[in-house]
Amino acid sequence: MPGLVEAVRERGDARMKSVEDHLSGILERIAPLAPLELQLLDAHGSLLVDEVAATGDLPPFDNSSMDGYAVRLADVADAGEQYPVVLEVVDDIAAGDTPKVALGSGTCARIMTGAPVPEGTEAIVPVEWTDAGLPTVRITKAPSSGQFIRRRGDDVSAGQTVLDAGTTIGSAQVGLLAAIGRERIRVRPRPRVVILSTGSELIQPGRPIGPGQIRDSNSYMLTAAAREAGAIAYRVGNVPDDPKVLIDTIEDQLIRADLVVTTGGVSAGAYDVVKEVLSELGTVEFGKVAMQPGMPQGFGVIGPDETPIFTLPGNPVSAFVSFEVFVRPALLRMQGAEVTERPTVRATCSTALTSPDGKRQFLRARYTPPADGVGEGTVDPVGGIGSHLLGSLARANALISLPAEVTAVAEGAEVSVMLLG
Repeated sequence: MPGLVEAVRERGDARMKSVEDHLSGILERIAPLAPLELQLLDAHGSLLVDEVAATGDLPPFDNSSMDGYAVRLADVADAGEQYPVVLEVVDDIAAGDTPKVALGSGTCARIMTGAPVPEGTEAIVPVEWTDAGLPTVRITKAPSSGQFIRRRGDDVSAGQTVLDAGTTIGSAQVGLLAAIGRERIRVRPRPRVVILSTGSELIQPGRPIGPGQIRDSNSYMLTAAAREAGAIAYRVGNVPDDPKVLIDTIEDQLIRADLVVTTGGVSAGAYDVVKEVLSELGTVEFGKVAMQPGMPQGFGVIGPDETPIFTLPGNPVSAFVSFEVFVRPALLRMQGAEVTERPTVRATCSTALTSPDGKRQFLRARYTPPADGVGEGTVDPVGGIGSHLLGSLARANALISLPAEVTAVAEGAEVSVMLLG
């Protein structure tokens, strides 16, 4: 009898894909979205398609970094608190003005921050080193050569590459692009993702809960996760266990979807309508992946445009882990990212662990980096292994990843950790 049991287990394992095979199969069918030229603010959060070079210098002219007075060094060399130097103020230059005269011996110009410096300027005297006078000014401290002058091209010179292809356009990049005069930019657009939960037992937050009902947390959680991955995510909410309602809802959403994610209804139960409905289309494959949590998985395409669709398990932790392991890399691939996986580190595990034979285990955990930044950090599992335990998931900032062939980990052993933050 033990031999028969072992043979059954081996055949069961053979029917399961490895995590790596399932992910590689997904990524082979996901292509980056076609580039679009967008206005700067619309491009925010997207990845650049081409490198960007500056067409001019930044700053475009020598200008003052302080409110004060533009001076020649020889005129203020002897300035001090006891014996101030007195100069004639021959110009008053605000930001956006053009200097009217060049500085001559014994003269200076009052100047504001960002204003172009007049010809002959060798330094700026901050207003705090003066009596702020007009039409003459008393100067009590001498600046050094070039002090408080921002030189043309100090930041960026004409022709210099300022952003590489593949750069994510964040707020600083938007500012730089605006400063060098780029109004529009070619990017990979952010994918549009439709998220929906299935299950007649689901109700929305804020409504009273009845017998046998649970609140729909998955659609909220995965919508947030998709946005964190750079997508534009639309939460549809829960769909009852009705085949017609399900397929009608998905078809209605395809017009605004580059990718669809469902949760629930993918196991072998009598009311698992996602598997029932989509299997009939012949374009979505359902199966088991050798992982815990998240074993039942489905992936394929749907609709006239062959929109990719992920069907994830309904238990919240299973849905979250499945998103991290499979959906997030696909979203990054669609955005043109070269690196699609989360960062991983090696860390010392604080407790002994066990793991099912033949399945890659993902355990919620808290990772603490090394205090001095050198060597390994530590990782502590949080909560139990139940795939419904959202409380521990919310405390986790990492997932311990145990290979399928590992069944036990000793306290103090080194493990692989996927960082979520």
